[in-house]
Amino acid sequence: MNTRDQVAMPDVQGSADKRKIAIDKVGVKSIRHPVRVAEKGGGVQHTIAMFNMYVGLPHQFKGTHMSRFLEILNAYEREISVESFKVMLEDMVVRLEAESGVIEMTFPYFINKAAPISKVQSLMDYEVTFVGEIKDGKRTFNMKVVVPVTSLCPCSKKISAYGAHNQRSHVTISARTSEFVWIEDLVDYAEKHASSQLYGLLKRPDEKFVTEYAYDHPKFVEDMVRDIAADLNRDKRIEHYVVESENFESIHNHSAYALVERDKALG
Repeated sequence: MNTRDQVAMPDVQGSADKRKIAIDKVGVKSIRHPVRVAEKGGGVQHTIAMFNMYVGLPHQFKGTHMSRFLEILNAYEREISVESFKVMLEDMVVRLEAESGVIEMTFPYFINKAAPISKVQSLMDYEVTFVGEIKDGKRTFNMKVVVPVTSLCPCSKKISAYGAHNQRSHVTISARTSEFVWIEDLVDYAEKHASSQLYGLLKRPDEKFVTEYAYDHPKFVEDMVRDIAADLNRDKRIEHYVVESENFESIHNHSAYALVERDKALG
Protein backbone atom coordinates (compact mmCIF):
# COMPACT_ATOMS: atom_id res chain seq x y z
CA MET A 1 0.00 0.00 0.00
CA ASN A 2 1.46 3.35 -0.98
CA THR A 3 1.32 6.59 0.97
CA ARG A 4 -1.46 7.94 -1.19
CA ASP A 5 -3.75 5.00 -0.24
CA GLN A 6 -3.12 5.61 3.44
CA VAL A 7 -4.34 9.21 3.39
CA ALA A 8 -7.79 9.51 5.00
CA MET A 9 -10.54 10.49 2.58
CA PRO A 10 -12.30 13.75 3.45
CA ASP A 11 -15.83 13.53 4.90
CA VAL A 12 -17.60 16.17 2.82
CA GLN A 13 -21.06 15.35 4.20
CA GLY A 14 -19.84 15.86 7.75
CA SER A 15 -18.35 19.26 7.06
CA ALA A 16 -19.89 22.45 8.44
CA ASP A 17 -22.59 24.42 6.65
CA LYS A 18 -22.90 28.14 7.30
CA ARG A 19 -26.37 28.84 5.86
CA LYS A 20 -28.08 27.99 9.18
CA ILE A 21 -31.02 26.26 7.52
CA ALA A 22 -32.07 22.90 8.95
CA ILE A 23 -33.55 20.28 6.61
CA ASP A 24 -36.75 18.56 7.74
CA LYS A 25 -36.24 15.37 5.72
CA VAL A 26 -33.21 14.07 3.86
CA GLY A 27 -32.53 10.50 2.88
CA VAL A 28 -33.28 7.87 0.27
CA LYS A 29 -36.47 6.92 -1.57
CA SER A 30 -37.81 3.98 -3.55
CA ILE A 31 -35.52 1.25 -2.25
CA ARG A 32 -36.87 -2.21 -3.14
CA HIS A 33 -36.00 -4.82 -0.55
CA PRO A 34 -37.23 -8.36 0.14
CA VAL A 35 -39.01 -8.73 3.47
CA ARG A 36 -40.86 -11.34 5.49
CA VAL A 37 -44.08 -10.29 7.19
CA ALA A 38 -45.86 -12.24 9.93
CA GLU A 39 -49.40 -13.44 9.15
CA LYS A 40 -52.23 -13.52 11.67
CA GLY A 41 -52.69 -17.23 11.02
CA GLY A 42 -49.15 -17.97 12.20
CA GLY A 43 -47.33 -18.12 8.88
CA VAL A 44 -44.71 -15.85 7.37
CA GLN A 45 -45.22 -14.13 4.03
CA HIS A 46 -42.38 -13.31 1.64
CA THR A 47 -42.90 -10.10 -0.28
CA ILE A 48 -41.07 -7.11 -1.76
CA ALA A 49 -41.31 -3.73 -0.02
CA MET A 50 -40.54 -0.22 -1.20
CA PHE A 51 -38.74 1.81 1.47
CA ASN A 52 -38.37 5.56 1.99
CA MET A 53 -35.97 6.51 4.80
CA TYR A 54 -35.37 10.06 6.06
CA VAL A 55 -33.81 11.92 8.94
CA GLY A 56 -33.84 15.54 9.98
CA LEU A 57 -30.54 17.31 9.31
CA PRO A 58 -29.39 20.01 11.77
CA HIS A 59 -28.42 23.32 10.20
CA GLN A 60 -24.71 22.96 11.01
CA PHE A 61 -24.17 19.83 8.87
CA LYS A 62 -23.67 19.98 5.11
CA GLY A 63 -25.15 16.58 4.37
CA THR A 64 -26.16 13.18 5.69
CA HIS A 65 -24.43 9.85 5.07
CA MET A 66 -26.66 8.21 2.44
CA SER A 67 -24.89 4.84 2.49
CA ARG A 68 -25.84 4.30 6.14
CA PHE A 69 -29.51 4.03 5.24
CA LEU A 70 -28.76 1.00 3.06
CA GLU A 71 -26.47 -0.48 5.71
CA ILE A 72 -29.26 -0.26 8.29
CA LEU A 73 -31.83 -1.83 5.97
CA ASN A 74 -29.55 -4.73 5.05
CA ALA A 75 -28.61 -5.35 8.68
CA TYR A 76 -32.07 -6.74 9.41
CA GLU A 77 -31.56 -9.70 7.06
CA ARG A 78 -35.01 -9.43 5.49
CA GLU A 79 -36.83 -10.02 8.80
CA ILE A 80 -39.34 -7.20 9.06
CA SER A 81 -42.10 -7.22 11.67
CA VAL A 82 -43.91 -4.34 13.33
CA GLU A 83 -41.49 -4.59 16.26
CA SER A 84 -38.30 -4.89 14.20
CA PHE A 85 -39.55 -2.00 12.07
CA LYS A 86 -39.66 0.19 15.19
CA VAL A 87 -36.18 -0.98 16.24
CA MET A 88 -34.84 -0.20 12.76
CA LEU A 89 -36.23 3.35 13.05
CA GLU A 90 -34.47 3.85 16.39
CA ASP A 91 -31.23 2.47 14.93
CA MET A 92 -31.42 4.81 11.94
CA VAL A 93 -31.82 7.93 14.08
CA VAL A 94 -28.90 6.92 16.34
CA ARG A 95 -26.51 5.94 13.56
CA LEU A 96 -27.18 9.08 11.56
CA GLU A 97 -26.91 11.27 14.69
CA ALA A 98 -30.34 12.77 14.09
CA GLU A 99 -33.12 13.93 16.39
CA SER A 100 -35.92 13.00 14.01
CA GLY A 101 -36.52 10.30 11.44
CA VAL A 102 -39.15 8.60 9.29
CA ILE A 103 -39.30 5.17 7.64
CA GLU A 104 -42.06 4.32 5.17
CA MET A 105 -42.46 0.76 3.95
CA THR A 106 -45.06 -0.13 1.29
CA PHE A 107 -45.66 -3.69 0.13
CA PRO A 108 -48.29 -6.00 -1.39
CA TYR A 109 -49.83 -8.33 1.17
CA PHE A 110 -51.76 -11.44 0.17
CA ILE A 111 -54.63 -13.10 2.02
CA ASN A 112 -55.89 -16.55 1.04
CA LYS A 113 -59.68 -16.44 0.73
CA ALA A 114 -62.34 -19.08 0.12
CA ALA A 115 -65.15 -18.28 -2.32
CA PRO A 116 -68.52 -18.05 -0.53
CA ILE A 117 -70.25 -21.10 -2.12
CA SER A 118 -67.71 -23.30 -3.95
CA LYS A 119 -65.04 -22.63 -1.28
CA VAL A 120 -62.38 -22.55 -4.01
CA GLN A 121 -59.20 -20.95 -2.63
CA SER A 122 -57.54 -17.90 -4.16
CA LEU A 123 -55.29 -15.02 -3.13
CA MET A 124 -56.38 -11.40 -2.76
CA ASP A 125 -53.73 -8.70 -2.70
CA TYR A 126 -53.82 -5.54 -0.59
CA GLU A 127 -51.45 -2.57 -0.49
CA VAL A 128 -50.05 -2.06 3.00
CA THR A 129 -47.85 0.76 4.32
CA PHE A 130 -46.01 0.97 7.64
CA VAL A 131 -44.93 4.47 8.70
CA GLY A 132 -42.72 4.96 11.75
CA GLU A 133 -41.65 8.40 12.95
CA ILE A 134 -39.55 9.91 15.70
CA LYS A 135 -40.13 13.63 16.17
CA ASP A 136 -39.72 15.94 19.18
CA GLY A 137 -38.93 12.90 21.31
CA LYS A 138 -42.23 11.19 20.43
CA ARG A 139 -42.44 7.84 18.65
CA THR A 140 -45.45 6.96 16.50
CA PHE A 141 -46.40 4.01 14.30
CA ASN A 142 -49.07 4.10 11.59
CA MET A 143 -50.40 1.29 9.46
CA LYS A 144 -52.31 1.94 6.23
CA VAL A 145 -54.22 -0.63 4.15
CA VAL A 146 -55.94 -0.15 0.80
CA VAL A 147 -58.83 -2.62 0.46
CA PRO A 148 -60.71 -3.11 -2.83
CA VAL A 149 -64.42 -3.85 -2.34
CA THR A 150 -67.77 -3.63 -4.14
CA SER A 151 -70.32 -0.90 -3.44
CA LEU A 152 -73.92 -0.84 -4.73
CA CYS A 153 -75.87 2.41 -4.89
CA PRO A 154 -78.95 2.53 -2.59
CA CYS A 155 -80.52 5.28 -4.69
CA SER A 156 -80.13 3.32 -7.92
CA LYS A 157 -81.67 0.25 -6.28
CA LYS A 158 -84.63 2.30 -5.03
CA ILE A 159 -85.52 3.95 -8.33
CA SER A 160 -84.67 1.19 -10.83
CA ALA A 161 -87.04 -1.53 -11.95
CA TYR A 162 -84.11 -3.71 -13.03
CA GLY A 163 -81.02 -4.06 -10.84
CA ALA A 164 -78.83 -1.23 -9.55
CA HIS A 165 -75.47 0.19 -10.56
CA ASN A 166 -72.47 -0.97 -8.60
CA GLN A 167 -68.76 -0.36 -8.77
CA ARG A 168 -65.40 -1.37 -7.41
CA SER A 169 -64.27 0.85 -4.55
CA HIS A 170 -61.06 1.40 -2.63
CA VAL A 171 -61.37 1.72 1.14
CA THR A 172 -58.23 3.12 2.77
CA ILE A 173 -57.72 2.88 6.53
CA SER A 174 -54.78 4.65 8.16
CA ALA A 175 -54.45 3.92 11.87
CA ARG A 176 -52.00 5.11 14.53
CA THR A 177 -51.83 2.31 17.03
CA SER A 178 -50.81 2.02 20.67
CA GLU A 179 -50.87 -1.79 20.68
CA PHE A 180 -50.24 -4.50 18.12
CA VAL A 181 -52.83 -4.67 15.32
CA TRP A 182 -52.79 -7.30 12.58
CA ILE A 183 -53.03 -6.28 8.93
CA GLU A 184 -55.96 -8.68 8.66
CA ASP A 185 -57.84 -6.76 11.38
CA LEU A 186 -57.93 -3.55 9.33
CA VAL A 187 -58.79 -5.44 6.15
CA ASP A 188 -61.72 -7.06 7.96
CA TYR A 189 -63.08 -3.70 9.11
CA ALA A 190 -63.22 -2.55 5.48
CA GLU A 191 -64.60 -5.72 3.93
CA LYS A 192 -67.43 -6.36 6.35
CA HIS A 193 -68.89 -2.89 5.79
CA ALA A 194 -68.81 -2.98 1.98
CA SER A 195 -71.73 -4.08 -0.17
CA SER A 196 -69.57 -7.10 -0.89
CA GLN A 197 -65.95 -8.11 -0.49
CA LEU A 198 -63.88 -9.18 -3.50
CA TYR A 199 -62.31 -12.53 -4.30
CA GLY A 200 -59.50 -13.56 -6.61
CA LEU A 201 -61.48 -16.48 -8.06
CA LEU A 202 -65.22 -17.13 -8.26
CA LYS A 203 -67.24 -19.96 -9.82
CA ARG A 204 -70.72 -19.32 -11.23
CA PRO A 205 -72.56 -20.11 -7.94
CA ASP A 206 -70.15 -17.70 -6.18
CA GLU A 207 -70.84 -14.95 -8.74
CA LYS A 208 -74.58 -15.36 -8.16
CA PHE A 209 -74.09 -15.15 -4.39
CA VAL A 210 -71.79 -12.10 -4.53
CA THR A 211 -74.08 -10.22 -6.94
CA GLU A 212 -77.18 -10.88 -4.85
CA TYR A 213 -75.37 -10.18 -1.59
CA ALA A 214 -74.28 -6.75 -2.87
CA TYR A 215 -77.87 -6.06 -3.98
CA ASP A 216 -79.09 -6.86 -0.46
CA HIS A 217 -76.44 -4.62 1.15
CA PRO A 218 -76.46 -1.28 -0.72
CA LYS A 219 -74.04 1.31 0.59
CA PHE A 220 -73.37 4.94 -0.22
CA VAL A 221 -69.75 6.03 0.05
CA GLU A 222 -70.86 7.91 3.20
CA ASP A 223 -72.31 4.72 4.69
CA MET A 224 -69.09 2.81 4.32
CA VAL A 225 -66.83 5.35 6.01
CA ARG A 226 -69.32 5.90 8.86
CA ASP A 227 -69.76 2.18 9.52
CA ILE A 228 -66.01 1.54 9.49
CA ALA A 229 -65.38 4.58 11.71
CA ALA A 230 -67.87 3.22 14.27
CA ASP A 231 -65.81 0.01 14.54
CA LEU A 232 -62.53 1.93 14.77
CA ASN A 233 -64.03 4.08 17.54
CA ARG A 234 -64.60 0.93 19.58
CA ASP A 235 -61.11 -0.49 19.00
CA LYS A 236 -59.03 0.68 21.98
CA ARG A 237 -55.76 -0.23 20.25
CA ILE A 238 -56.26 2.57 17.73
CA GLU A 239 -55.41 6.13 18.85
CA HIS A 240 -56.03 8.02 15.62
CA TYR A 241 -57.48 7.01 12.28
CA VAL A 242 -58.38 8.22 8.80
CA VAL A 243 -60.85 6.14 6.83
CA GLU A 244 -61.50 6.96 3.18
CA SER A 245 -63.66 5.43 0.48
CA GLU A 246 -63.38 6.16 -3.22
CA ASN A 247 -66.07 4.65 -5.44
CA PHE A 248 -65.04 4.39 -9.09
CA GLU A 249 -68.47 5.10 -10.50
CA SER A 250 -69.79 2.81 -13.23
CA ILE A 251 -72.30 5.32 -14.68
CA HIS A 252 -70.25 8.52 -14.21
CA ASN A 253 -66.80 9.57 -15.36
CA HIS A 254 -65.84 10.61 -11.84
CA SER A 255 -65.43 9.03 -8.41
CA ALA A 256 -67.53 9.46 -5.28
CA TYR A 257 -65.39 10.07 -2.19
CA ALA A 258 -65.78 10.38 1.58
CA LEU A 259 -63.37 10.67 4.54
CA VAL A 260 -63.66 10.47 8.32
CA GLU A 261 -60.74 11.35 10.61
CA ARG A 262 -60.60 11.15 14.38
CA ASP A 263 -57.92 11.65 17.00
CA LYS A 264 -59.27 9.87 20.06
CA ALA A 265 -57.08 11.93 22.38
CA LEU A 266 -59.13 14.97 21.38
CA GLY A 267 -62.41 13.25 22.20
